Amino acid sequence: MPRLSVEILAADAAEPITSAGNAQLGIAVLAGIAVIVLLITKFKLHAFLALTIGSLALGAFAGAPLDATIKSFTTGLGNTVAGVGVLIALGAILGKLLADSGGADQIVDTILARASGRAMPWAMVLIASVIGLPLFFEVGIVLLIPVVLLVAKRGNYSLMRIGIPALAGLSVMHGLIPPHPGPLVAIDAVGANLGVTLALGLVVAVPTVIIAGPVFSRYAARWVDIPAPENMIPVRPSEDLEKRPGFGVTVATVMLPVVLMLVKALVDIVVDDPENGVQKVTDVIGSPLIALLAAVIVALFTLGRAAGFTKDRLSSTVEKSLAPIAGVLLIVGAGGGFKQTLIDIGVGQMILDFSENWSIPALLLAWLIAVAIRLATGSATVATISAAGLVAPLAAGMSTSETALLVLAIGAGSLFFSHVNDAGFWLVKEYFGMTVGQTIKTWSVMETIISVVGIVFVLLLSLVL
Repeated sequence: MPRLSVEILAADAAEPITSAGNAQLGIAVLAGIAVIVLLITKFKLHAFLALTIGSLALGAFAGAPLDATIKSFTTGLGNTVAGVGVLIALGAILGKLLADSGGADQIVDTILARASGRAMPWAMVLIASVIGLPLFFEVGIVLLIPVVLLVAKRGNYSLMRIGIPALAGLSVMHGLIPPHPGPLVAIDAVGANLGVTLALGLVVAVPTVIIAGPVFSRYAARWVDIPAPENMIPVRPSEDLEKRPGFGVTVATVMLPVVLMLVKALVDIVVDDPENGVQKVTDVIGSPLIALLAAVIVALFTLGRAAGFTKDRLSSTVEKSLAPIAGVLLIVGAGGGFKQTLIDIGVGQMILDFSENWSIPALLLAWLIAVAIRLATGSATVATISAAGLVAPLAAGMSTSETALLVLAIGAGSLFFSHVNDAGFWLVKEYFGMTVGQTIKTWSVMETIISVVGIVFVLLLSLVL
């Protein structure tokens, strides 16, 4: 596993837009992050505006010319949106088709019908993990928590025994597995291979979700033993669908982009010849854009048409899926602008200069930086984007697998200890009817376990890859 050294950044180092020394740059970084934190937490400003203002403040504190700071920010914003914006949109369409067609309900009903007793927590983590692949974290929560509440009430289960595994499944997918926005942005920032990152991410995700989900839920149920709140159990509207897509075809549709990207990664490893015809084909069909586009096109038939959707309803479903992601795209784009500003003022070289004599592994450093930003801002996405910008220069001397592990280290750090400055914290608290203290003992501890277990497995993988 590579360790920090000045030589890592010696080649391809861009000329910084400021001549500030390391001390001033360090203060500028802290001040820029502090501005973002205060604007988000104290003044409740939207993350897009906070990141934009924080980027300008970062440049000002570093002594960079205003026009150069603006150029860095807009360049980073444009490159980030161009790199991941279409993928986020395709993921949103796929998720909307999954929900509206009844495909998600079909997955839930089928698995629950075959699980009971001690198997139920494992069923819930499986449901959340499968459904969480194409869905944003917030969408997954809204979709799954009503199911969690109904299962807990009807089966007389402890709410935490059922809820924690579902939340763990969603959270692990959100932080470690592309095509979720955070991992995608980190992959783009450090130049990692998406297929390799996806493959290694699954290796890390499986034991992590088991420990943080079904295993930890045993203790969470003892610490917080509460029933499902009656006022939060949803009354589902009457079903207006003629039929629902089958379980097998729904799972196959959800897994299609993952399979295509994994095939590309395997062929790249086994063949490793850019001129090979098979590798050329898999490079195309396994690219994230084509893989997700193929899944969306397939879903229009296997999910939408199978549910009896007319052409007009399919068009309406696609249209409605895009509006809610506008805020996500803006936040991700502004985060990319902040990242580019960090890079252009010379923060990468500053980190290397400060850590020249350190023995800390680069992967652990990436995790610690993401942890610090997560604790400060409450946003896993902001933590991922900002940490990726800070440690991107370290990827210059890494192999393909090491760069992928760097992305996973950042993703694991971005999930550390969700607390009162995280919107997800309040969403879980209100849905489960818990106090702040109870939410910290369950949800916050679960997120911390995911983060710590995740980085442990990343570090273990780094010893053999």
